[in-house]
Amino acid sequence: MAHTVMEHVRDVLVMLAQVLYYWLVAIVRAILPASIQGKDISGETVLITGAGSGIGRLMAERFAKLKCRLVLWDVNDKGNEETASICKGYGVSVDTYTINLCDREAIYKLADKVKTDVGKIDILVNNAGIVTGKKFLDCPDKMIDLTMQVNIMAHFWTVKAFLPDMMTRNHGHIVNIASSAGLIGVTGLADYCASKFAAVGFDESLRFELMAQGKTGINTTVVCPFFINTGMFEGAKTRFPFLLPILEPAYVADKIVEAVLCNQTLLALPRILYVFFAIKGFLPHSVAQVLNDHLGVSHCMDNFKGRQLKAD
Repeated sequence: MAHTVMEHVRDVLVMLAQVLYYWLVAIVRAILPASIQGKDISGETVLITGAGSGIGRLMAERFAKLKCRLVLWDVNDKGNEETASICKGYGVSVDTYTINLCDREAIYKLADKVKTDVGKIDILVNNAGIVTGKKFLDCPDKMIDLTMQVNIMAHFWTVKAFLPDMMTRNHGHIVNIASSAGLIGVTGLADYCASKFAAVGFDESLRFELMAQGKTGINTTVVCPFFINTGMFEGAKTRFPFLLPILEPAYVADKIVEAVLCNQTLLALPRILYVFFAIKGFLPHSVAQVLNDHLGVSHCMDNFKGRQLKAD
């Protein structure tokens, strides 16, 4: 009996030592710039969904500067080719494919074609996303379906398609673009929040699953930014821009690529969001509502225009 107690005490002490060690490592990594701690990904193959515009295009350009081979997926073939043209200017190989991410079988079929044409994928960036920006009861059923298909279901199918090769090699990186609305609910974004909460949960569960299987060479990063000035959230407002600014796309793209280089598991932008996420669990709902009202979260979507996606 005493031996068992001692074993439990030892296990607890070991666990506490590990917690302290990894906490200190995390602090150091948060301070050191990517130029010092970043990994070398030159020559690796990066697949980006939604690469034809916005953050997807900017990330493609940054990976091209790092001398990565690019595989670009988008439903907009013209925009995709424009991104490819920009990236080829950096002297890297670029392959483009037109894809409807709402079609699971099309994703699997195209993934097989990519493996034949290009080979294995080292870094998968699930970037494509849409937003309807309507109150829940005003949101057409077709748009809710579309939001879930693009914002989360496509993540499942792309990861299922490319993860097995990563596991065989114990090498790879999966990036899931979520949102700050994937950790805090926002009025007027019920379907979007649901899809982004799912993306956050998927990324975290997948990471733990890979660790439990000893696949320490495969990393995942989930990205949770505030509104980005790409047109996707045109009309959305922030009451305190000095605290919660509308983010510039170039800045977000830079930070995402840095997160990949540093194997950062969660990237929240701006940094004040880490504080909000940390205290969320301690607040009664009534207090959270008061803060939401004061910060303008409850009304930030009142004048939303977006890109005017349609259900038909």
